[in-house]
Amino acid sequence: MMAHAQELKVVQLYSQEELISWINQNTHLNRVVEDRCQLVQDIEARAEIVKIPAYQFLWGDMLAWGVCVEKDAELGLYYIEQSAHQGLPAGLEQLGRYYAKGILVQQDNKRAINYLREAAAMGHVKARIEFAESLNQGLGSPLDFADAYHWLHNTVIADKKLHKRAQYALQEMAKKMPPRVVEKAKRAEMR
Repeated sequence: MMAHAQELKVVQLYSQEELISWINQNTHLNRVVEDRCQLVQDIEARAEIVKIPAYQFLWGDMLAWGVCVEKDAELGLYYIEQSAHQGLPAGLEQLGRYYAKGILVQQDNKRAINYLREAAAMGHVKARIEFAESLNQGLGSPLDFADAYHWLHNTVIADKKLHKRAQYALQEMAKKMPPRVVEKAKRAEMR
């Protein structure tokens, strides 16, 4: 009887902080599946009616990839865009990455750079790395180099793989920048 009761465990709705943490770790879809898709209606309501950005992102990702719901990439991207327009850094980063790589959308480097720049400015670690990498590939504007270098240089990155990517991106950017601009960009405050 006890084992059966544990199987029927009621899943509590995710807090905003939990959800954002899972989104940033890219484990949010796994969590919904682990919870046996019990919260689909609640997630949908928080995305559509309450318009909570983290839930819009989650709902959009679920729709885009068909996780616990019928796949609808167009509607999924709409909700991810809604989260981005409300300023969710993960939504901005994901759209930037999708436009950069042509995932679910046509590749559009201008849109990619705009989304990545915005997410990077808001402190999203992966966006900062992707933004710097994009600039190194010749996308964006040379005017963005100082900001991109400043943000990435002053970012704490615990993940070893991401840290290595950031180091390489910074080295490549420094080759394209005057030394005085690099030194200024390294400072904690850039004015």
